Amino acid sequence: MKRLHFYIIILLTWSMLPFIWQLYTSFCSQEALISPLRTIDNRWTLDNYLRIINADPPFWKYLLNSLVVGTSATLITLIISIPAAYSLTRLKSAFAKSMQLLLLAAALFPYVLLFLALLELARNLNLGNNLLALSIPYSALSTPLAVLLLSSAFRDIPKDLEEAAILDGLNTWQRLKWVLIPLITPSSASTAILVFVFSWNEYPIALTWISRSELITLPVAISRIAGSSVYSVPYGTYAAASVLGSIPLLLIVLIFQKQIISGLTQGAIKG
Repeated sequence: MKRLHFYIIILLTWSMLPFIWQLYTSFCSQEALISPLRTIDNRWTLDNYLRIINADPPFWKYLLNSLVVGTSATLITLIISIPAAYSLTRLKSAFAKSMQLLLLAAALFPYVLLFLALLELARNLNLGNNLLALSIPYSALSTPLAVLLLSSAFRDIPKDLEEAAILDGLNTWQRLKWVLIPLITPSSASTAILVFVFSWNEYPIALTWISRSELITLPVAISRIAGSSVYSVPYGTYAAASVLGSIPLLLIVLIFQKQIISGLTQGAIKG
């Protein structure tokens, strides 16, 4: 048991080390980061956080933009993926396997290769500088993986439950709404978190689709942080912005941790 605790501590330390390093850097002065062995008196400072909080436009504006994009993309993805996943589980085996392979290929395809095509689409359809329009490519890129995850959850539901619902006179949409969707809530929650995190952290599409400074998302805003000169890199300010930008994700994970764990382990044990 002691050895197991030791391995768990090592794993947690290894997983949290990047965030701990960012947190440490965010409280360090620029002099301490440049010469850590020489600087002692002025090592710690809150200037990095004050610079972010007092920025113009305010930092919370970028957080709100990312929240709008992430929430809308997540909702669109779930609305499309849940019926698609249910349909995939009810198809004949040969066709279902072909569809699963296509979805897997789409999920693993590097979306950066679609960058120019998406940029032309934004220009032709006039989708630039629109936060809700930004959720369209995010949802499209997230849907294949979401369908695969949710279809696995639908397969774990006993068919007797759906057959009983059919005998009670429920149609397809009623069975989904009242019987099946409540049973896959943990998997839906874990899928929603994955989609939201992808939308929150996505950079290339947000950089090209949004040019107005008041509409840019958090990753783009962090990339535009400038130092006091061309040759100065504000590492502490970058770290402070990263820490503040990670807080909403940490809160979401902490609030929905039970649903996430249940969704990840759903179907792992069959009695």
